Amino acid sequence: MIAFFNLKKKPMKKPLLLLSFVIISAVSYSQSARVQVIHNSADALTATVDVYVNGMLTLDNVNFRTASPFTDLPAGVPLIVGVAPDDSTSASDAFYTETFTLTENETYVIIAGGIESSTGYNPAPPFDLHVFDMGRETSMDPLKVDVLIYQGSTDAPVMDAFETEVGLGQIVDNIAYSEYQGYFEFPSDNYTIELRNEAGTQALAAYIAALESLGLEGIAVTVLASGFFDPSQNSNGPAFGLYAVSPLGGGLIPLPPAPLAVEDFNEEKFQLYPNPVNDILNVHGVDLTDYDIRISDISGRIVSEKFYEIENDHLKVNSLSSGVYLISLYADGDMKASEKFIKL
Repeated sequence: MIAFFNLKKKPMKKPLLLLSFVIISAVSYSQSARVQVIHNSADALTATVDVYVNGMLTLDNVNFRTASPFTDLPAGVPLIVGVAPDDSTSASDAFYTETFTLTENETYVIIAGGIESSTGYNPAPPFDLHVFDMGRETSMDPLKVDVLIYQGSTDAPVMDAFETEVGLGQIVDNIAYSEYQGYFEFPSDNYTIELRNEAGTQALAAYIAALESLGLEGIAVTVLASGFFDPSQNSNGPAFGLYAVSPLGGGLIPLPPAPLAVEDFNEEKFQLYPNPVNDILNVHGVDLTDYDIRISDISGRIVSEKFYEIENDHLKVNSLSSGVYLISLYADGDMKASEKFIKL
């Protein structure tokens, strides 16, 4: 876990610490493995952390949504990794400790995720380091882009992913929090990734993956879900999104959101406000009487019509429980558009 992220609070320590660790590793061990570490714990308590390896402060002030480059680390020997608050003074301050023994010549992607706070998050899977031991830095085919997919949003439902721009269809089936989906080898092109519920019937969100425009041909990257689907249930923490991680590390790259509208529906006119909403959800740009309206929760369960009322251009949603919902408009049995809203 060398050269992990940017240093902020203690800049004079980091160069010496890292240099010492590199020299000790190079002199003492002939075996090595390649490792990239990604900080994806959206808990406010772990927004910035210190990392200790075998009792040595190795990485100081590691920031959320940043990544290390792939780096050589000693293989075949125990590495005791401790993660501590950013004001720590020793490895004894660590709130998380785990021992790893890396395999020589293997390539690892390690993603930090989960919740350390005792309250304020729902659900709250514990902070952990999630290891993928078949990592890549370059694509298997130099004309393609290899994409490792990881579901890192603690409150997102089990999801499928479909590519809808060039017609690749389903690329991920039923991925849950902390799970990796092995590498998908994409031809160098620009794509739209649509996330759907577990059954694949309800669109949740969509994002643009401009692999060709970003010049990623011949590269292997990680694309991960990050943040909270429902920030209101998670201490108003960072919102959900898809992010790409370069093998060179640095800040995670947000994928731009794409409209969920389908066919020839004018998605630019379909707007919901206020969002989040307490009582009245206004719908701009469409005549609701022209569509069948379905409101579902993020698991895809249709909410009974008794929980909302249509009145002109707005919906009374005061009877809905707090949470994240999707409003979908249907005509002749086909979904024309779908948008997410949060009920406070």
